[in-house]
Amino acid sequence: MTGAAAGNSAGNSADDAGILATWRDSPLASRALLAGIFVNRLGAFIQVFLVLFLTNRGFSEVQAGTALGVFTTGAVLGVIVGGAMTDRLGPRSTILLSMIGGAALTVAILYVHNYGALLAVVLVVGLVGGAYRPAASTLLSELTPKHRQVMIFAMYRLAYNLGNTAAPLIGAALVAVSYNLLFWGEAAAALGYGVIAALALPRRRGAGATAEAAGPAGDAAAEHRRSGYAAVLADRRFVLFLFALLVNAIVYVQYLSTLPVAMSAAGLGTSWYGLVVALNGVIVITCELLVTKVVQQWQMRIVVLAGFVLLGAGMSVYALPFGLAVFVAGTLIWSLAEIIAGPTMFAYPAMAGPERLRGRYIGAANAMFGVGSASGAVIGLAVWNQVGEAVWPLCGLAALVGLVAGWSGIRPSVAAKETAVTA
Repeated sequence: MTGAAAGNSAGNSADDAGILATWRDSPLASRALLAGIFVNRLGAFIQVFLVLFLTNRGFSEVQAGTALGVFTTGAVLGVIVGGAMTDRLGPRSTILLSMIGGAALTVAILYVHNYGALLAVVLVVGLVGGAYRPAASTLLSELTPKHRQVMIFAMYRLAYNLGNTAAPLIGAALVAVSYNLLFWGEAAAALGYGVIAALALPRRRGAGATAEAAGPAGDAAAEHRRSGYAAVLADRRFVLFLFALLVNAIVYVQYLSTLPVAMSAAGLGTSWYGLVVALNGVIVITCELLVTKVVQQWQMRIVVLAGFVLLGAGMSVYALPFGLAVFVAGTLIWSLAEIIAGPTMFAYPAMAGPERLRGRYIGAANAMFGVGSASGAVIGLAVWNQVGEAVWPLCGLAALVGLVAGWSGIRPSVAAKETAVTA
């Protein structure tokens, strides 16, 4: 999509890229893909309950926390591997391998009791289970016309967020019966996605996924000399975008790490923090598609600029000395940033590079956001321990750095072709 839907070609009206039109005209494979993502995320129990499961089994809190970190590391490695698999094997095969392999390995955790072996299994579970993400994004992009890319990725995010919202509630109900049901339930959800992929996704990538000789940078000779992730890293503008994603994730994740500590220090109980987090979830789930219908008509650079400004402003508001109102107002502001910029930043990697490397571009973006989320939690708490509430203005400054990187990294005109494919 050229410039994020800005500059839609004549005949591609805003209504034509609306919510109902996009869903109605999407091929069966696209709808199945979104349904599969929702089913898979309904069973996303391990990341939420792994620490509780391991401590219940008798491992220490440190051992359980380490295992969770290993799982997260595996998930980051998984999207990198998944990006390469997608480009080599195709999205359907990658999704099937990820879901079938992930299901078997998830259940295996129940039968491994040695801590070292357990860490190895958890690492591989994260890696294999995360490999589907670049494949899903790649196929969704290939199946969708360029003027609907941002909207279809907003739908992807909705399916993902709905599943993630429901998963902890389902998991809690399963734990009340048996911890074993968590792992069998996650395996069943993965297999459910695998069945959907096997039945509904195209066996080969469509015509929109043919190898492109020239990348958007226009340096055809350099493009031919490089392959794989080396070609991604040689795209300097996209590397700037990856840095913007890293900064975005570091700042964004503070609502999970530093915010609860800050609210506790302000004398507000855990229930108030839970309500603030729930406010974000409600806004994203109920408003993102409607907002996307408007902002997909903007230039991508403008969308990213607005997102970073609002993200930094929302976090900075937390430093004001006005009690609960500050935390509510700040959350409203950065939640607006998420629903404005989230779908666009999620869609851009699929359009940023040559189609033969689309999986790797998406994998690199997913990995960078994962690294930022994991490291940001530690960084934020470390800064809080040193400077207290000054962490929030620093988040604002970091968002400005991300804004500059994002503005510079996004090409004003993305060299993307129509990629509509029939199922």
